[in-house]
Amino acid sequence: MVAGGDGATSKLELIMGRAGVERLAASTVMVLGLGGVGSNCVEALARGGVGGLVVVDHDVVQASNINRQAIAFHSTLGRKKTDVVRAMVADINPSACVESLDTFVLAENVPELLGTYRNRVDYVVDAIDTVSTKLAIAQYADAQGIRLISSMGAANKLRPECFRAADVYDTVNCPLCRIMRKEGRKRGIRHLRVLYSCEEPVRVPVREGAARRERSNLGTASYVPPIMGQMIAGEVLRELAGVDADAGSAR
Repeated sequence: MVAGGDGATSKLELIMGRAGVERLAASTVMVLGLGGVGSNCVEALARGGVGGLVVVDHDVVQASNINRQAIAFHSTLGRKKTDVVRAMVADINPSACVESLDTFVLAENVPELLGTYRNRVDYVVDAIDTVSTKLAIAQYADAQGIRLISSMGAANKLRPECFRAADVYDTVNCPLCRIMRKEGRKRGIRHLRVLYSCEEPVRVPVREGAARRERSNLGTASYVPPIMGQMIAGEVLRELAGVDADAGSAR
């Protein structure tokens, strides 16, 4: 997609301007995690005209992913998520450059991973589930001045109207945000822009006999992670296009 092209960007140009669309085409976004939030975010970024994407995940598509992931269909079961994402983006925007990394994002490899790409990407989206990894990403990005937005908890949430973009230190009613605030202060993380829900989580009893690690009381509505991914993409697109003066003001 390029400004003034074949109509793929015509609707974008109306609200973001040609210069904004050109900035998006010249931008590269890294998305860490291609689950319900990450895969839907990538789709929206591709449809929004972002010219470069770096996508990172080590999982394959499973049947349990079908209720919420943009890349999950019966036809894609068993395929690497990174491969499916590459094909999806190519089908949306053939001119986009996609670099896929079939690897786990772990707390211990975050400095190497982000360090390798820090001068090559314009924005990082954290759609990882693991708290230790999220903290490592936030700490590195804060220290190095990397633009980052992190997805918070989608489990046991039902009301999309409660989603907000904010600094993690200004969030309420989100168990994951509570942990991130506490641990973030310990690590000296000054700012972390997040997409979270201010809704009180639905209370679900743990299945009798379930081990704690099974997290049997965490449910996910089919529409919640996709909406989160789309909203995160919106934050990124507006800021990169230069049409939202307030975006990233928490940093």
